[in-house]
Amino acid sequence: MASPNLTSVDDALTYLLAQATAITRTETVSIADSLGRILAEDHSAPADVPPADNSAVDGYAICQGDTSPDQWLRVSDRIPAGMAPRPLQPGTAVRIFTGSEIPEGADAVVMQERVEHIDDGIVIQGAVEPAQNIRRRGQDLAKGSLALARGTRIRPQEMGLLASMGVSQVPVLARLKVAILNTGDELVEPGKPLGPGQIYNSNRFTMLGLLAEAGCEVVLCETLEDTRKETRATLQRAATQADLILTSGGVSVGEEDHVRAVLEESGKLSLWRLAIKPGKPLAFGEIGGTPLLGLPGNPATVLVTFMMVAMPYIRKRQGRPEVYCIGERLPADFEITSPSIRREFIRARKNVSGTEITVAAYPNQNSGVLSSACWSSGLAVVPEHTTVKPGDLLTYYSFADLLS
Repeated sequence: MASPNLTSVDDALTYLLAQATAITRTETVSIADSLGRILAEDHSAPADVPPADNSAVDGYAICQGDTSPDQWLRVSDRIPAGMAPRPLQPGTAVRIFTGSEIPEGADAVVMQERVEHIDDGIVIQGAVEPAQNIRRRGQDLAKGSLALARGTRIRPQEMGLLASMGVSQVPVLARLKVAILNTGDELVEPGKPLGPGQIYNSNRFTMLGLLAEAGCEVVLCETLEDTRKETRATLQRAATQADLILTSGGVSVGEEDHVRAVLEESGKLSLWRLAIKPGKPLAFGEIGGTPLLGLPGNPATVLVTFMMVAMPYIRKRQGRPEVYCIGERLPADFEITSPSIRREFIRARKNVSGTEITVAAYPNQNSGVLSSACWSSGLAVVPEHTTVKPGDLLTYYSFADLLS
């Protein structure tokens, strides 16, 4: 249960996902350019895959009923891959290669390592089972069967499966267009010298990388001036270009936190202050009809809140059927003696020692310590009002799974 003044993580996600309408724009891309894209329609197999029985090994195609132990068989033909075979002559064997089509009359393939060559024939060593080493027609996909469903995110294996069906052009959902806006007059771009009170803008590049991993298109990337007027003008301009505005900073309670104020004055603020650690001042609303997700400004907090809050929302907007990451339960290799009213996401590393797997926490969980995320391999979840002792089971999410 969250504090009366804070929205629980579960309630916030329920609300966010209820507001997340999937984009409907589509485009067609070549299969070579489809990695990471979201299928816009179901794909059924137009024909059997493979289209004919073929050999799983290099060897000899035979009729199993024509053989007996130590029987000599003349090699009557040779079938390279890609060539239409002639029927098998009764009482003979045919030299065949991996992927070659099985000739009519053959019902088994003997691996080449299991034959002895004598004159122009072979003697098979050992028993032969019917259909051994044969890949049956349609064993991968039967004609008309659903191969890939709408909403599937295309990985290398989906690219291969589409190619196996003869697909060269793939209808996909358009990429979600996202505007990145960082707040703070103190921010300086890398490569420039720092002046008094200035810091480098790390959040911009963290967010660029996160959105690229998420399969989004960045259409605007700017740093907001710390004035109400400039913040309002930039947010309104971003609303005309993007499907989602993603900000860092400017959503807390300070005098220079203008993003939240502009939402309240010129848009709509629906969520603010979550029972999440790090990341309490996270905000959600809209301006000009475009949703805005306001992440806190601390570097490690940007990473954590994006993965745990923004990613489920983005997946839903992308039309993907699975919006949540499935974690694993692992024993902690650390302790927490003071419970928090907020759900805490610990930057952690999965350690494997022999058969023992544990999760270790980075020593400094300060929200400004981004190096903690580079040391870590994922996030361990400590529920609200909970202490942790070594050996206690916690839910752990790897960074790779959170961004998949």
